[in-house]
Amino acid sequence: MPVSVFELFSIGVGPSSSHTVGPMRAAADFAARTADGPVESIRVDLYGSLASTGHGHGTLGAVAVGLMGHRPEDVDPDVMTAALAALESTGRLTLASGTVVPFRLADVVLHPLTMLPRHPNAMRLRTFDATGTETAVETYYSIGGGFIARDGDEEPGEDVAGTAIPVETDAVPYPFSSGAELLSACATTGLPVSGVALANETAHRSEDDVRAGLLRIHAVMEDCVERSVRRTGTLPGGLEVRRRAADWYEQLTRDDPDHDPLFAMEWVNLTAMAVNEENASGGRVVTAPTNGAAGIIPAVLAYALTYVGPVARGSRAERDDAVVRFLLTAGAIGSIYKERASISGAEVGCQGEVGSAASMAAAGLAEVLGGTPEQVENAAEIAMEHNLGLTCDPIGGLVQIPCIERNAIAANKAVNAARMALRGDGVHHVSLDQVVETMRQTGADMSTKYKETAMGGLAVNVPLC
Repeated sequence: MPVSVFELFSIGVGPSSSHTVGPMRAAADFAARTADGPVESIRVDLYGSLASTGHGHGTLGAVAVGLMGHRPEDVDPDVMTAALAALESTGRLTLASGTVVPFRLADVVLHPLTMLPRHPNAMRLRTFDATGTETAVETYYSIGGGFIARDGDEEPGEDVAGTAIPVETDAVPYPFSSGAELLSACATTGLPVSGVALANETAHRSEDDVRAGLLRIHAVMEDCVERSVRRTGTLPGGLEVRRRAADWYEQLTRDDPDHDPLFAMEWVNLTAMAVNEENASGGRVVTAPTNGAAGIIPAVLAYALTYVGPVARGSRAERDDAVVRFLLTAGAIGSIYKERASISGAEVGCQGEVGSAASMAAAGLAEVLGGTPEQVENAAEIAMEHNLGLTCDPIGGLVQIPCIERNAIAANKAVNAARMALRGDGVHHVSLDQVVETMRQTGADMSTKYKETAMGGLAVNVPLC
């Protein structure tokens, strides 16, 4: 069954869906499961990528805030910052149940060279009673995009999305897990890709609820950009990376007040970078489908609303309809990557994050531009084909270099992929399914040091200064 669009696009906080959002959800789940048991102390172990880049991605703080009962979809970033400051000051953590235990972030045990079999992003949480006897233990995996899985799930590999909008498990009218099956559904029904996706979503909630949910997601994307272009200074983490969005916004607003198409790609660059600067600072973003790639879809969607003539000149209702169709189409493509490969940088490298997002954005834009299902599928394929092999090598384990600029580059690729696809008739040599499988195989063959461990690539060749 395809993954719901509301699982792929969930509201959370930065800097990482797999290293911040997922661990916070896992810790909150553990706190809820152990709320009634005797708890005098708690131990947290992080493994693999969560351990090697956890400091830079805010994983330790995310786990602590989750144990307090906060969840990424509703936690206020400012409240999160204050709670962590109080924790470090007092050395006391108030669990969601109200129980107070001794705890500091330095107590988290890191195992960067230990990979648990199920996924590179693993964490184990334990509680102990007054005698030091273990009273509860759970092992979780943050499998990308904020999705989590737990040892002991009823079905192996079952995901616990933790999204604000619960997803039912009943059958949908047009199940698909591949590009070929999606195209077949479109051919059988005469519906566009967004129509098939909408029919599946409305199997469990009303069309009005689907539209309202997607428009809220878009509003959060826009709010993220608005906040970012008004913030200056440097990003946290020690690299002293300067925030550029505010300066770029001022220049573009002065140089291009009427949005001349000649400046279109500069606005795409700005939007993508603004979102990822906000993400890097721990602000509120939409996972799309991950935090590390969160700027691509908002940037391409903004391009569609500004430069696609019928949409840009349309009424509010027509523009809202374009937003809904774009996100439904992007979500349909994203579900294929989630089902058949991975959207986790720790599992397949950045091709799984930025590559998937570019593919989703290209498909959404092709749909809004009036493309056929075959052209939409071609746009998605082109965008991923030219992100194959992309490594995840964040300097200092921070989602800043190369992540912020990488979002801008990929957003431009997505726009180009959609426009290339619409110049053709949808017939092409490489199918979406073939490129998804190639991405999966490439990720499996990729050295671990290039998969969000900060042990290779730019992460080791650029001095931390």
